[in-house]
Amino acid sequence: MEYCGKPIASRSKYSTTNLRRCFKPKKHSGKCDEFPYLSHLSEVEPKVAGKIVRDSIMTTGASWKSEDAGPNRIMRWVMLKSDRELLSLGINMSALKPQVVAKLREKAADYSSCMAVAQKLTFLVYSMRNAPTPPTEIATYIENTVGPIVTNSTCCLVCLEPLDFNLFSAARRGKAELETSHSNPRLHTSSNVGFAHRACNIAQGNKNLDEFYDWIEAILRRARPRLCR
Repeated sequence: MEYCGKPIASRSKYSTTNLRRCFKPKKHSGKCDEFPYLSHLSEVEPKVAGKIVRDSIMTTGASWKSEDAGPNRIMRWVMLKSDRELLSLGINMSALKPQVVAKLREKAADYSSCMAVAQKLTFLVYSMRNAPTPPTEIATYIENTVGPIVTNSTCCLVCLEPLDFNLFSAARRGKAELETSHSNPRLHTSSNVGFAHRACNIAQGNKNLDEFYDWIEAILRRARPRLCR
């Protein structure tokens, strides 16, 4: 699909770091829109639409109120800038602990990758069990950019159990039951991203999936003799 590509105005103080673009089809009618495929979800499930945008384009430094917290909710592509460039934007990387800097840097991604991730996450949401049915124009857009929407085909990236859309609203103590997850936590691309149960995502931690499965397999090998007693 060819996109419009016209610049989108941004109020962010980091807007000078990257031009944000319209992702409506070329020669579209009406106003330009960076996330046209989220218009339906924004109406029927605004929290889910907001999550897709946040998780696609923004990162967090560390837990809120943590003494190790770095810049929270910052565009991922901003973290591709050098320390000197970031300092001019008010981000002093030298004042942060090394582990915080490493976490911020590994979550960096260019703008086009972030936009592809947003499209992929939208596709995965509409492919969940009990997901709302997208309007024809949005379904066509998603299928032309990502692939066919097949109901009940989205599974947890970690445990591979089918995911239910209703889990988005099953938050407990402010913690969502579904989180955006990565096969490799250090790579933010559409082919590497998915959704996972919160517990599965926490268990995976900073390991890539192959490392995580090897770790689990080793635990089971050690545990089996005890389980058979």
